[in-house]
Amino acid sequence: MTETAQRPTLEAVAARAGVSRATVSRVVNGGDGVREPLVERVRRAVEELGYVPNQAARSLVTKRHGAVAVVIAEPETRVFADPFFALQLRGISKELTAQDNQLVLLLTEGRDDHTRVARYLAGGHVDGALVFSLHLDDPLPGLIRGAGLPTVFGGRPGWNDGNTGVVYVDSDNRGGAREAVRHLVGLGRTRIAHLTGALDQTSAADRLDGYRDVMGDADPRLVVESDFTPGGGERAMRELLDRCPDVDAVFAANDLTASGALRVLREHGRRVPEDVAVVGFDDMLPVAEGTDPPLTTVRQDIEEMGRIMARLLLRRLDPRTPEEPPSGVVLPTTLIRRASA
Repeated sequence: MTETAQRPTLEAVAARAGVSRATVSRVVNGGDGVREPLVERVRRAVEELGYVPNQAARSLVTKRHGAVAVVIAEPETRVFADPFFALQLRGISKELTAQDNQLVLLLTEGRDDHTRVARYLAGGHVDGALVFSLHLDDPLPGLIRGAGLPTVFGGRPGWNDGNTGVVYVDSDNRGGAREAVRHLVGLGRTRIAHLTGALDQTSAADRLDGYRDVMGDADPRLVVESDFTPGGGERAMRELLDRCPDVDAVFAANDLTASGALRVLREHGRRVPEDVAVVGFDDMLPVAEGTDPPLTTVRQDIEEMGRIMARLLLRRLDPRTPEEPPSGVVLPTTLIRRASA
């Protein structure tokens, strides 16, 4: 016999449970109107027979695919090298798996990929999308809205297209940056620099604003643009030392940038924290605890951000959920003190 012939059918489940085929279909596909004792009998029969619903047939009934697209607006070389993305994907995956949904990962290597991603999202393959690491000039938000797909964004929206119906999850980037810089001020440091992230992303812009909230009219040469990568941190730190050799503290926009800065400081014979105190942002443990010295940093719960993004999207997809106005969720941050500052 073939594998298909051996696979249990709805009729077999109905016969085992002593109910109609329609009742089994409603239970399996999450429908209402079935009394709890019958639901339990159907579930028991499904488990005993090892019945697996046909996803194509199930989609026809529920109008759902049981799949969610996760769109990261970065090339794969960046995604697989940065622990931030792994942590956020882990949170998303845990939440989707718990609700019996599949994760479909889509990356954008360049501008040509935006049309491909938009075409896939509009093609009826997934129920919704989770989108993060957007840049300010990114066309993806408009393309996704054109696809008519329920979407939750990771990070505060930075685009201005008149669309107020945006659901997003972010951390308190500005407040966390203020706390980091105030900590350095409290250590008695006066020449406090900031190595930014990619300033076409709202997280980097917000952290720069937090730095300026505390430093006011600090020497503009103390702000050096970077890109959230270790290599960018190295380049920015070298430029900073050329500009301002008397710098005595650095607030880096993320832990990877800080790790690059620490390497350059060591190359130049600057002791950390005695000569230059360093604070990062993220508290990604493999990075923050692996630097020399271990990194003082601002902790954001990256995995929890992913879980909440998925939770908000699944709530929007559930027809039983009352309609709620779109809103953003901003998670708090905490300064974690280690040896670097």
